[in-house]
Amino acid sequence: MWCRVVEIMLGCWLLVSPWIFGHYPQQQAFVINDFACAVAVMAFGFLSFWRPLRHIHLLTILVAGWMIAFAYLNRAEPVPPPLQNNVLTALLLMMFAVLPNHASQPPEAWQTARRKSLEVQLDTGETTRRTS
Repeated sequence: MWCRVVEIMLGCWLLVSPWIFGHYPQQQAFVINDFACAVAVMAFGFLSFWRPLRHIHLLTILVAGWMIAFAYLNRAEPVPPPLQNNVLTALLLMMFAVLPNHASQPPEAWQTARRKSLEVQLDTGETTRRTS
């Protein structure tokens, strides 16, 4: 679940980034967009810890797509840092959203085979230690 934790941290980054980059009053839409996207990303990250909603983190891809579209629709020359931040954060979110919840664990088939192998070793009295 480490990838969900990273998504939640990126959501926290989206919450504080308006104050780090110093949005101007005429850019109030940027602040609202960052806040809404952050709440959605964090909610999807937290909800994916609950087994019935374990695939909800895939909706983060839609939020990230919206962030890129928002940056594209509000572009200006030169591109303001908040929009650059949104695009880069969205790309990171997309990369982490496609990772499964248990990405650091081996596939279930491997785990099952390993369990069976350990059971056979215990039943036959074999040891896994090698004498040298």
